[in-house]
Amino acid sequence: MNRNIKRLLLYFSVFCLSAFRLDGVSAQKTKSVIYLEHPALKPGETITAHTGFALCYQEIYEQPSWVAYELTAKKTISVTSRTNKFIPDPAIPTGSSTQADYAGSGYDRGHLAPAADMGWSIQTMKESFYFSNMSPQLPTFNRGIWKKTEERVRSWAREYGTLYIATGPVLEKGLPVIGPNKVAIPNYYYKALLRCLPSDTNAVAILMPHAASSIPLTDFFLSIDSLEQITGIDFFHNLPDEVERRIEKRKSPDEWPLVKNNAGSSAPVKEKTQSNNNVSVQCRAITTSGMRCKRKTTNANGRCFSHK
Repeated sequence: MNRNIKRLLLYFSVFCLSAFRLDGVSAQKTKSVIYLEHPALKPGETITAHTGFALCYQEIYEQPSWVAYELTAKKTISVTSRTNKFIPDPAIPTGSSTQADYAGSGYDRGHLAPAADMGWSIQTMKESFYFSNMSPQLPTFNRGIWKKTEERVRSWAREYGTLYIATGPVLEKGLPVIGPNKVAIPNYYYKALLRCLPSDTNAVAILMPHAASSIPLTDFFLSIDSLEQITGIDFFHNLPDEVERRIEKRKSPDEWPLVKNNAGSSAPVKEKTQSNNNVSVQCRAITTSGMRCKRKTTNANGRCFSHK
């Protein structure tokens, strides 16, 4: 790596750690503030800002295409309990989904920004239960692999100090719906993660089928570039171009270890692979054209016969 790129990475990492932020203030009042976690807006899209997170609501699907927030080690320490009081979001002009949409559907009101990430104040906990932060999730998914992923993200935040996170469903035409407001049921969910350290600026994406799974979390890793092609969302666009190009093309599973070793440093570990009860899901592999493989598979690793 040449000296100019090293200097740029060092400058930007220091900027990440010292950037001035105004959480919960409307975007119209903070045009000079750079929110690294916010994806780029498409024409006609708007940001709804709450105290601990922001979101881009898609009325046609009755849920956001992304929820973004900064998670620090300090914010992982809860000072309040879950409210479990799900309420419509008063900030959505067209109205968010409601309890009537989920009642009797068999789907969980799945958090996108987890309640456990918002326990650092009473207000943030309350807002995390807005229906605008929910998406219909199978109980076995929401309480299984999705919950484990959320726990892993909090562990990374404690280890690295600060993470910039964008998370949400993959929204596309033709999805089944529930409730009177026709809330779409996604086939996939994702997380895009960015960390900025003085010696290390890195990003990784996680994309998983909306199904119960016990395969290793690292099998769901992919590059930010690949996630952008699948979702059509431009993540971390506020990074300097050179840094964005460098980190978004990397898959980097070894650079996002799952546990710390006995010596105190991070190291990846292999998780036990178990049967997925023969649930047929779309292959999670990315083809040479950059798109998701369309084949179905029951393999425990989530890959079809061509991508084992």
